[in-house]
Amino acid sequence: MLASKYRFHSRGGVKYTYQKGKTIRTPKFSLVFAPNQHGKQRFAVVISKKVIKSAVGRNRVRRRVYEAIRLNLAEIPESNDYIFIVFSKDLKTMDFTEIEKLVLKLAEQAKIAKK
Repeated sequence: MLASKYRFHSRGGVKYTYQKGKTIRTPKFSLVFAPNQHGKQRFAVVISKKVIKSAVGRNRVRRRVYEAIRLNLAEIPESNDYIFIVFSKDLKTMDFTEIEKLVLKLAEQAKIAKK
């Protein structure tokens, strides 16, 4: 699981990121990102109840996405807020390596990766 210091702690930061951030979309994910003044990365994963009905399924996907982010934290520059929005219920049955590839691909498309 991603450490608490890398997650949002209030709705204000999330709201600001939605309003001022840039959005990159793919068929399974969307990424909203905006610069912050905290000097560190902050992440959120949003999954609607319309996408995955059961709370167990939503939490499982959320944990897997957070883990993919945690393992690749060095690839993502600091001083930005990131919100990953899940659109596809396919992530519920997808292998972790595929989820990790999707997260990295989205980061590269957004040109936020250091590579």
